[in-house]
Amino acid sequence: MIPELGHYALVLALALGLMQAVAPMIGAYTRDAALMRLANSTALMQFFFVAFSFAALTVSYVTSDFSVANVFENSHSMMPLIYKMSSVWGNHEGSMLLWVLILSLFGAMVAAFGANLPATLKAHVLAVQSWIACAFYLFILLTSNPFLRMAEAPLEGRDLNPILQDPGLAIHPPLLYIGYVGFSIAFSFAIAALIDGRIDAAWARWVRPWTLAAWIFLTLGIAMGSYWAYYTLGWGGFWFWDPVENASLMPWLAGTALLHSAVVMEKRNALKVWTILLAILTFSLSLIGTFLVRSGVLTSVHSFASDPTRGVFILIILVFFIGGSLSLFAWRAPLLKQGGLFAPISRESALVFNNLFLTTACLTVFVGTLYPLALEAFTGAKISVGAPFFNLTFGPLFVALMFVMPFGPLLAWKRGDALGVAQRLMAAFGVGLAAIAATFAVQGGQAILAPFGVGLAFFVMAGSLVDLAERTALFRGPLATSRMRAAGLPRSVWGTAVAHFGLAVTLLGIIGAASWGTERILSLKPTQTVSLSGYELTFDGLVQQSGPNYQAQVAKFTVRSGGVPVAVMEPAKRNFSSRSMTTNEAALLTRGAGQLYLSLGDAEPDGSLAIRLYYKPLVMLIWLGAVVMMLGGGLSLSDRRLRVGAPKPAKKPATKPTLQPAE
Repeated sequence: MIPELGHYALVLALALGLMQAVAPMIGAYTRDAALMRLANSTALMQFFFVAFSFAALTVSYVTSDFSVANVFENSHSMMPLIYKMSSVWGNHEGSMLLWVLILSLFGAMVAAFGANLPATLKAHVLAVQSWIACAFYLFILLTSNPFLRMAEAPLEGRDLNPILQDPGLAIHPPLLYIGYVGFSIAFSFAIAALIDGRIDAAWARWVRPWTLAAWIFLTLGIAMGSYWAYYTLGWGGFWFWDPVENASLMPWLAGTALLHSAVVMEKRNALKVWTILLAILTFSLSLIGTFLVRSGVLTSVHSFASDPTRGVFILIILVFFIGGSLSLFAWRAPLLKQGGLFAPISRESALVFNNLFLTTACLTVFVGTLYPLALEAFTGAKISVGAPFFNLTFGPLFVALMFVMPFGPLLAWKRGDALGVAQRLMAAFGVGLAAIAATFAVQGGQAILAPFGVGLAFFVMAGSLVDLAERTALFRGPLATSRMRAAGLPRSVWGTAVAHFGLAVTLLGIIGAASWGTERILSLKPTQTVSLSGYELTFDGLVQQSGPNYQAQVAKFTVRSGGVPVAVMEPAKRNFSSRSMTTNEAALLTRGAGQLYLSLGDAEPDGSLAIRLYYKPLVMLIWLGAVVMMLGGGLSLSDRRLRVGAPKPAKKPATKPTLQPAE
């Protein structure tokens, strides 16, 4: 009964969505306040019914109701509860239900917290958001129904894909989806603004918090997915330029450009065309990522579906929303009035420069990801575009962007002084040069370009601190005055500095892991020892362990540093009989910012065991930097100017009744 209720709730959400997609637009056109207000209640009820549907599927998984085909295909009665929960979105149908749940949540939040929005703009935003929701409701109900029943309920399920039975998969998809789907609000605001004809600084103030929230979650989602692939897939890499990885990177790059463009629009009422176009493109790239994952055109550990009919349906959605929005933009964009003018050397120009680099970098990833697919579709020829292409195209753009990053916050609006900013950054230049010299001295010329990357990272970190020091007049007056100025700084200023600092930390981690990592692949017998980067690992033997739904072969290694035992590492191989699959569970030992990584190969006939051993210095900084970036985004989001939004119009004071003299 519960699955049927969940299915019925999704049908009701579709009916409400269709009402919300049409009635508010009619109300905005006819200036009918009642029809426009209808969007609020329908958005809230739509979220309620989708949440009920999602809860019904979750209950089916938790109770192991194998009469539901989706539960049978992706669950097992002996799985731990956390994996029964993550199984809800660890498959195509359930993940799409999570997608529309988040989509309806954002619509409900606009309805609940958008009291400051003009009535017509809010009506159009909620209507556009509902059009997106209805498209995906239809997609789920027609091609991907998660509530389909089986004629006879099996006694046991087929189990979740063993690779997905990991705590990271309980966190990674929801974070990623909140980021992906969160950009739909920026898209809806852009389309609503084009329809409504209101595109100004107040619009940028309204749209920026939603974009920032989506960017924060997408940053964490990408970082979590990178770490999951790093320790789960057994090859020790943090980024493989996999097409599905690229599908999440592209909206992140476009969303970052959108955030910076919205700042210029809010402060100077400029870059209107840029901002609207970026809002459309960012969510369009999210839709393209959805198509790549679910169309069957890719074979990847990240992809969910391989049914071409679903791919055709999503392709229709892409054509409708991307093609329709770009057509509307082409029609309305020439009517946008030019905003404030600015000099070639100014903070506005620096942000334009930033956007050019980000969008060009996004374009290189887009071409490298989709060109092989298009070539195969039209000619049948298969080519592989891998890390060398992306490193040679994306890398230089990223380096140039990092170099100019410290200059932007120090430049004045409208007209800046490049020489003056360079002088203020002399200390940061000095830190960068010192880092280059120190790295050359320590590494002894192993990687020629790595020291320059380290110097760039330290230059950006120091530049972020210089920005804060300049704003607080640190070292130029009494310390008490600097503290007062620091306390008075807007949180968005702190957030910008922290986010830039975090990106530099991530760059430092990438350089360390890629340039100075060491690796050994060999076979060991019990009691034998292998050395790597100052660590000695002794193979103590194999033991058998039983898990809830698997059998494991666990190898024990004693790790010593300088002859002193520091840890025991236990990599394992798990066999899932229900799926006839074996997974490799790597063992990790974190020491400072570096990490020792150990994974198992196959057992040899002579009793030895093949192992793959890595030492990756500074690798933890990759994900630490992402967390720092998230904290910077959180600081900006907590800025009162963003939380308050545009001021409400003041209410007219009630007039006191005039007493008339009695006749």
